[in-house]
Amino acid sequence: MIRIYVTSVPVLDQDKALKFYTEKLGFIKKTEVPVGEYKWLTVVSPNEQNGVELLLEPIAFEPAKEYQIALKDAGIPWTSFMVDDLKKEYERLIGLGVQFSMEPKEVGPTMIAVLDDTCGNNIQLLEML
Repeated sequence: MIRIYVTSVPVLDQDKALKFYTEKLGFIKKTEVPVGEYKWLTVVSPNEQNGVELLLEPIAFEPAKEYQIALKDAGIPWTSFMVDDLKKEYERLIGLGVQFSMEPKEVGPTMIAVLDDTCGNNIQLLEML
């Protein structure tokens, strides 16, 4: 059986990303291991500490940087995170100074919003209705 263990989001600055993903989004640091000039740095949901890890991956490969910029400029989210109550989470994050490019809106059987992770990515928040 195959399962997802780690997924990644490219970041311009790992320390800045760790601060945003923990202090604003509420993830907790799982792993931090030095690897040359970067580190293997993962965060997890506090409710699923043995679940899928999110690697805050340094974006050092030039074509990856170009792809990240193109997605951001087009308003396309790099990834999506599930929330239980999007309107409540949106208000909490706005209160913390998080910038959104899309306020919560219903899209079919879901409600979505898109935020700026301050590290080069649009991130979609999703609630199943």
